[in-house]
Amino acid sequence: MLRLVAAVVSLPAIPLSAAPQLPAVQGLSGASLEDLMNIQVTSVSKEDQKLAQVAAAVSVISQDDIRKSGATNIPDLLRMVPGLDVAQINANTWAVSARGFNSQFANKLLVMVDSRAVYTPLLGGVTWDTVDVPLENIERIEVIRGPGGTVWGDNAVNGVINIITSRAQDTVGGLVTAGGGTSEQGFGSVRYGGAINGETAYRVFADYLNQDHFPDLNGQDGRDGMHLMHGGFRLDSNPNPSDTFTVQGDLYTGDEGASIVHSVLSPPENVIAYRSTGLSGGNILGRWTRALSPTSDITIQSYFDRYTRSGPESSEHRDTVDFDLRHHFILGSRHDLTWGVGYRYTSDQTAGTIDQAFSPADEVGWLFNLFAQDQITLKSDRLFLYLGAKLERGYFDGFDLAPSARLAWTPDKRRTFWAAVSNAHRSPTRHDTDLNAALAALPGPTEVVLVGNPALDDENLIAYEAGFRTQFNSRLSIDVATFINTYNHLESQEPQPSYVETFEGAPLTVNPISFANKMHGITDGVEASVKWTVADWWTLSPGYSYLEMHLHTDPTSLDTTSVADTQGSSPVHQAQCRSHIVLPHRMEWDSSVYFVGSLPAQAVPSYTRIDSKLTWRYSERVQIELVGQNLLSDHHLENNDAYAIVNSSEVKRSVFSRIVWRF
Repeated sequence: MLRLVAAVVSLPAIPLSAAPQLPAVQGLSGASLEDLMNIQVTSVSKEDQKLAQVAAAVSVISQDDIRKSGATNIPDLLRMVPGLDVAQINANTWAVSARGFNSQFANKLLVMVDSRAVYTPLLGGVTWDTVDVPLENIERIEVIRGPGGTVWGDNAVNGVINIITSRAQDTVGGLVTAGGGTSEQGFGSVRYGGAINGETAYRVFADYLNQDHFPDLNGQDGRDGMHLMHGGFRLDSNPNPSDTFTVQGDLYTGDEGASIVHSVLSPPENVIAYRSTGLSGGNILGRWTRALSPTSDITIQSYFDRYTRSGPESSEHRDTVDFDLRHHFILGSRHDLTWGVGYRYTSDQTAGTIDQAFSPADEVGWLFNLFAQDQITLKSDRLFLYLGAKLERGYFDGFDLAPSARLAWTPDKRRTFWAAVSNAHRSPTRHDTDLNAALAALPGPTEVVLVGNPALDDENLIAYEAGFRTQFNSRLSIDVATFINTYNHLESQEPQPSYVETFEGAPLTVNPISFANKMHGITDGVEASVKWTVADWWTLSPGYSYLEMHLHTDPTSLDTTSVADTQGSSPVHQAQCRSHIVLPHRMEWDSSVYFVGSLPAQAVPSYTRIDSKLTWRYSERVQIELVGQNLLSDHHLENNDAYAIVNSSEVKRSVFSRIVWRF
């Protein structure tokens, strides 16, 4: 944000299938090579599929991967997925995106928790600080790199992340975790699950975290620490062979700090202001699945979500009600069809400040969608064609159609080749249509403001993808995906004619900048991951991604900054290597090395990050962990986006210990 001010001054609902899952889903590093192609995922088509038959770039982070990682939050877990760009902005804020276009609110990535969308219609993207799912409760995280609009609708443009928690039947018993260290000063969780009867199980949990502040870019206290308390429950029941019920919910409350640029008009000055943000919210979700016949089932799901964020620039209170119906049936020997309808209602109440406001302050929106997809077996166990489309009416625009065609060929049990052509859309948010934000105060007095455009259209993507997965032998496997994405009507920022208004009895010149759909371009790249069992006690998991962005403004555009800022805010090269070593005396050593290329638009140099974890299984029920993160340097910068709401801090080296007790 500081760099933006300086620049201005210098200018003149998933309904998850309730079908049985694999008893222990193995992931990026946990499965045997023979099991990798049989891993099941649900997020590509809303139905269980073997990874060997999936025609998409998919990674699965399993509970085993989570346990080995040493991570304490979901963004740090996502670093292990090639093709995802994860950058920590300050102690409580992240930027996460797939295949470019990264920012604090990466608006082309759709994120869900147990089918509940956490994409905000106000700002677009995800507030990762409140996506606080206890890591021990997660069964797996499915990450789709590439468009998912045919199944998930608008905003599933460059990727879909689906965080799937474990069934209550799989978490019977007690679990206590507790830890603390230099940055994670204190954290812990308590979970208990049991069986009510032979058909019904439950789980309750509570967790807490106390995150210390990071240093700002001047080495001073960034005042961006965070406290969060979170609790919830889940109930799963199978009263008869045909029916499955799930009811779950949670509540959270906390606060976090941040610094922002505050513009003062009299006298004109741009100062650093420290603000505290209050966080609170909760949700409840219900899902019913009935097997209508051996070849047909129906799922009905609904949830209610409420949250409040009081800052750091404006405040938002939002209520959301979502309803979804999905019907799956097999037609003959070749067609496996899924269709469904969905409806979502959302309302917000905002309170603006001199730094940021929305007009109107309160808004009600709704969306409706209808989708259908057919898995066509062209040759049994060898060749599959997926045809589908989704019709959706968004919150602030008309209907969009997102079709796709995907083909998967498995010449044998060890190899899969796939290709896909897809269309996806990114709908405008309230930030795009209704924003009024102060960017800078200049002498004159003059104010530079960023204002929304109610006439903004959808951004559009046509994606061409191809890839293959193969197990060369019993010790080596590889997964490669390539893509060419063609974008139209991308958002640009266009200067508007200046005007004069009165402020405190004196004339004030206002220089507005407004959004428009005057940018387009092509991105292309490759993503690869490898699993190599070096020895029975040592596994290596390297990964690499390459991204090129070629964006342009339309001939009528006056925007001179968006192309360079967008292209230069995502790394061209990213690489990683994770190691898992089984040591004597019930000990394990896990290490990860991450390389992230530079961000020229943000003056962020490339960096290498090393995380390491030593685990000692004291007994079958107790394990002790020692974790070090960012071990190479005392602090480093990962993101300095000029358009982020909060100012950046430097990520600190941290060390913490944790004890896990199961009973």
